[in-house]
Amino acid sequence: MLSVRPKVTELVFQLYGRGLHPELFEILSTRTIERGGYSAVVSITNAGHLVTWQRGGLTLTEVATSACQPLPQKRRLLSYRLNGERSDRMECRGGASYQMCFQLEAVDPQVFWSFQEELCVDGMKRGLLHRFESAGRLSLGAISWINIETRAKSLFLQAYHTFPDDMSIVKSQSLFEIP
Repeated sequence: MLSVRPKVTELVFQLYGRGLHPELFEILSTRTIERGGYSAVVSITNAGHLVTWQRGGLTLTEVATSACQPLPQKRRLLSYRLNGERSDRMECRGGASYQMCFQLEAVDPQVFWSFQEELCVDGMKRGLLHRFESAGRLSLGAISWINIETRAKSLFLQAYHTFPDDMSIVKSQSLFEIP
């Protein structure tokens, strides 16, 4: 298990057609959702996030984590290095669908710190927020915030993970839908 936040260049974004054991991750904050015909567990981890969405016998698990994290290969549906921009969509059995997009953005320090401040303000009002301790070199640590929007037939997530050492921000959006 990783004990510190990885470098932003080491990150991967993956989707599994199965659950992953939470013991594989350092879970820092979590929320359970049950709505309409689905349930989900949304967690912030030391490297990013973990989302397990279930409907009937269908389980989808989205994870943003370090490429060094030992994860199974079995039933891995998508795997991308977290750099630049990427989007994808999957149709699942029973008419369910999954869509995702992510972006890794390096920004100027002033923009970075302003963005972090906005995330803290928004995170205090809604969603799931975790503030990391400073790595020592910088006065403020990283932030992870996940905005969660639920509807009877969909779960929409916006995740933001900051990496102060690299002045980088990982932004992702995920949509889980049922017919």
